[in-house]
Amino acid sequence: MKYFRKMKGNTKSPPPVSFTEILWSWIGSFLGIAAVAFANFHFLEGTDLTMIIGSFGASAVLIYGATRSPLAQPRNLIGGHMISAIIGVLVYKLLFNHMWLASSIAVATSIAAMHATKTLHPPGGATALIAVIGSQKIHQLGYLYVIIPACSGAVIMLAVALLVNNIPKSRRYPEYWF
Repeated sequence: MKYFRKMKGNTKSPPPVSFTEILWSWIGSFLGIAAVAFANFHFLEGTDLTMIIGSFGASAVLIYGATRSPLAQPRNLIGGHMISAIIGVLVYKLLFNHMWLASSIAVATSIAAMHATKTLHPPGGATALIAVIGSQKIHQLGYLYVIIPACSGAVIMLAVALLVNNIPKSRRYPEYWF
């Protein structure tokens, strides 16, 4: 019974977010994803490269909507995506004939590696998974996937986060770099 009692929680839900905070989160996430998508659709169109991956949507939630979270800080954003991309590509190359196993090992190992390196960034788990289950275009990138899109896209979103999150007096980003 004690096990199940833990599932009821023991704190109240957080207070509501102000309209100003919602607006700045919207502006930041719009501009961050727009910058990455613009680079993808205007500079990389017609190439075998891609700049945008689904895990960047989750990164946007953190770096524009939860700016004070330890999971949203630059070290976590960049390091989490890079480490997870390396692991995802490596696991795919080793276990591509066993996709169910490659998927689970890539995500679990990326979480362990992010913990060990103090770079835990939840979207990193998706970055590792995308390296495994992604399209042929993603698989053809090989380790270039670490640089384009994982690192470069995260750097673009970080630059936007630094600019936008520091405009209002009520916001500050980052809380720390390392």
